[in-house]
Amino acid sequence: MTKIDVLIVDDSAIARGIFEKAFSNTQEFNVVASVSNGRKAVDFCKMHHVDLVVSDCEMPEMDGIQAAEIIANELKIPVCLYSDDESYMTKAVQSGAILFKLKPSLSSYSAKAFELFIMDIKKAVEENNITHKIHEKKSDDSPYIRRGAVKILCIGASTGGPSAVEKVLKGLGRNFPLPILYVQHIDEGSDKKMVEWFNSVCPNIPMHLAKDGEVAKRGHAYMAPAETHLLIDYVKDDYLPVLKLSDEAPEHFLRPAVNKLFRSAAENYKSSCLAILLTGMGRDGAEGCKEIVDKKGITIVEDKSTCAVFGMPAAAIELNAAKFVLPRDEIAGKILSFMEN
Repeated sequence: MTKIDVLIVDDSAIARGIFEKAFSNTQEFNVVASVSNGRKAVDFCKMHHVDLVVSDCEMPEMDGIQAAEIIANELKIPVCLYSDDESYMTKAVQSGAILFKLKPSLSSYSAKAFELFIMDIKKAVEENNITHKIHEKKSDDSPYIRRGAVKILCIGASTGGPSAVEKVLKGLGRNFPLPILYVQHIDEGSDKKMVEWFNSVCPNIPMHLAKDGEVAKRGHAYMAPAETHLLIDYVKDDYLPVLKLSDEAPEHFLRPAVNKLFRSAAENYKSSCLAILLTGMGRDGAEGCKEIVDKKGITIVEDKSTCAVFGMPAAAIELNAAKFVLPRDEIAGKILSFMEN
C-alpha cells in the first residue's frame, strides 16, 4: 500500500509534534513535513509533492482558511481544517476543505482523542477517493518543476573549471535571484586570487570566498576556500542558506569536494535544488548529482563537446544523475528557464 503524503500546518510546535506522531502510527499516512503558517504551507505545496494538507485555522501571516482557498482551489490539493473554535466550520467548508474538525485538547492531552481525529480524516480521505498521486514526467523526460520553485544554485568544477564558470555566470545577467555556491578543485594559496579574477571578469555576480556561519545572499556567489569543504548548515525561513566550512577528511583525496556540497544541498533543499557539474577530471560530483536527482532536484552537466576534461560530467551521466546535458554556452539559458518571471 502506498501511503498518502501529508503536510501538517500549525503555529504550535507542540501540536505539530503530536500530530506527526499520531500520523506516523498509521498505515495510511506519511508526514512529509510540518510548517508553522499558511504562507509556508502554500509555498511548500508549490515546491513539493503533497497528497493532503491538515491545517489549523488560526495562524499568523496567513491563516488556514486563506491557505485552503489557494491550496484546495488553485493547487487542487485536498485540505482538512481544524480549530478549537467551532465557528470556523462555515468558512472552512466555503474555503474548499473536505473536512472540518474540532482540535483535540492539548492541555488535557489524550492519545485516544488524536486517534479518533485521525480516523475521521481517514474516512474523509476514503469518501473523497484521495490516493497517493505520482506526477508523470513530460514526454521529453525533463523533470517537472514550476518556475520560481528553485531556491539554490550549486556549481562544481575541476580542470578547466574557471573559464566554464565564467561563461555560465556571465550568462546569468544582473539581479540573479538565487544564492550561488561553488566548489572548485584548487591549490592552496590560489583561492583568493581566483575570487579576485572572477570579480574582474564577472562583475554581474559578486564572488566571495565563503566564510563559516555566513548567510549567502541572492545574486552572489560563494566559493569554497582551498583545502576546506563547503556545506549548507541549515536554511533560513527565507530560503537563504547558512554556510558551513569543514576541515573533515578529504573525499576521494579531494578537499573541497563537490560531492560534499551537492549532498548538503540535496538534504536541505530537496526538489528546489539546482546543481551544475562542469568540466573536470575524475568522478567528484557524480554521487552528489545522484542524491539531488533522488530528491527530485535538477542537475545539469556539461556536454563533452565543450569540456576540457569530460570525466566528472561523464561519471554523472553513467549514474543516470544528469537531467540535462548541455554545452556550456547553453547552460545559463537553461538555468534562467527555471527562474520566476
